[in-house]
Amino acid sequence: MTLEQLRAWLDEYGRAWEARNPDGFLHLFASDAVYAWGPFVEPLVGHDEIGARLRAALAEQDEARFGHEPLAVTPEGRGLSRWWASIRTEERGVLEENEGVFLVALGPDRRCTEFQEWWSTRSSTLGS
Repeated sequence: MTLEQLRAWLDEYGRAWEARNPDGFLHLFASDAVYAWGPFVEPLVGHDEIGARLRAALAEQDEARFGHEPLAVTPEGRGLSRWWASIRTEERGVLEENEGVFLVALGPDRRCTEFQEWWSTRSSTLGS
């Protein structure tokens, strides 16, 4: 993997998230991908588990904005990127700002085989 390939993959990831498009999002992952959604949660394995968690997260969101900064790639084919997102949830009246790090492994077909993320969140009340 190159930094440009990581950047292109993350661009697609961000577009799928912002469009609230679970099929576009899942297309980026191998059918048996492992997705660690935070350091203290059991990793999700495969499209069924990843898709269920993603759909639950998207159902809570009204709008999301996503950005990233690829930082490095390893000889073993893993990429490291800083990322940030803002998520509006009108029903709860909350704007959530997230910033963190992704570790991404891509297979030969450029689909993600392993994904780990770590982040910190700041929430504020909408309109304040």
